[in-house]
Amino acid sequence: MSVMTGRFWPAAAALLPAAVAAVHIGPAATWLPGVRRLLFPGLSGAGRSGHVALTFDDGPDPVSTPYFLDVLDRLGVRATFFVLGEEAVRHPALVRETHWRGHELAVHGWTHDRPWRPSPARDREEVARTAQALYDLTGRYPQWYRPPYGILTTGRWLAARRAGLRTVLWSAWGKDWRADATPASVGARIAMDLLDGGTVLLHDSDRHAAAGCWHAALGALPAIVGECRAAGLTVGPLSDHTPLGHRTTRPPSSRTVASPPAPSR
Repeated sequence: MSVMTGRFWPAAAALLPAAVAAVHIGPAATWLPGVRRLLFPGLSGAGRSGHVALTFDDGPDPVSTPYFLDVLDRLGVRATFFVLGEEAVRHPALVRETHWRGHELAVHGWTHDRPWRPSPARDREEVARTAQALYDLTGRYPQWYRPPYGILTTGRWLAARRAGLRTVLWSAWGKDWRADATPASVGARIAMDLLDGGTVLLHDSDRHAAAGCWHAALGALPAIVGECRAAGLTVGPLSDHTPLGHRTTRPPSSRTVASPPAPSR
């Protein structure tokens, strides 16, 4: 073995963990709004002109989600709810209620964790498990995936693709998860960033945020919808927002799936 060869392999072995980490966490740069808008408009939630997609993260939450459903009913608006699998199976009636009211359900992961260490097998299992749970509860397979905290990794992106889901983040958010959030601050923050064809991110739960902060998002909803309509924009779910949206009723696999329970109120 030459001296150069003898030096190469120890150096390569030393660099391997850093390379693996870079591949794993590299896509998280899309968390930066400028990066998303410039390089990945689809990932930022850019959709058809004349429409704004309204989305909510972190539910279902029996304490707060019903209030959002009622306000959306009064406003005549349907939205996309990115739900956590572990909460969906804990509150199946609320998941079904959201679906019955005409809203779209999407995958936010099984738990709300930060993916600092690579775990592709777990990512695949948890994304697929959440998608399957939503199918079992509603009879409709989800279309969309948004990672917790908006932190996209290679493993989670691949897990979503394998599950037949399209990953989407957002164009404008109200920072409604903060302790100092108010309806006015949430609305002003969204108005600052929202453009025609954009996607709004709000939260229908404070489970992973400051206690009680969901009141700020709820209070901001009428003004957000009103301002969009005043600008000539319709507000609705992601499935009405992008030409690539599709309505799927079966999971994208050949495995046998149990029939969903018949809706009953």
